[in-house]
Amino acid sequence: MNAEQMWAAYAAGHPEAAGADYDAWAFGGDPDGLARLVLSGVKTATASAYPLYALEGEPLPEAGEYSVILDSREEAVCVIRTERVFTAPFQAVGPEQSRREGEGDRSLAYWRQVHETFFTEELAGAGLRFTPELPVVCEEFRRVWPE
Repeated sequence: MNAEQMWAAYAAGHPEAAGADYDAWAFGGDPDGLARLVLSGVKTATASAYPLYALEGEPLPEAGEYSVILDSREEAVCVIRTERVFTAPFQAVGPEQSRREGEGDRSLAYWRQVHETFFTEELAGAGLRFTPELPVVCEEFRRVWPE
């Protein structure tokens, strides 16, 4: 199923979504594994490097927005709704965020290790450097479909 088909199926049964916009995207790093964590209900948050939004001309996510999560083959996996968005320096991101992201052992130490590596590579591709002060966009969401 592609993103359009999944969105149509979701919107058909949820009048509150009628006419709403949605975005379709895959997680970086491990799109399939992370999409499975969302589908299972373990992953309810994600984080991204703030400077890349401006470089890519993308708006920051906002509460109330819908997204169709894709796998590495661009097949739709599920629909999420953003509940909360905040920005914090990398070094200030706390254990609640790492627990909600659901990766590895869900510890803050694991989150910092994996995300420092990911952000370093992602920023390098844009000619930027990682620092512990890097602003990080933290997004909390809930899976709304399949229910």
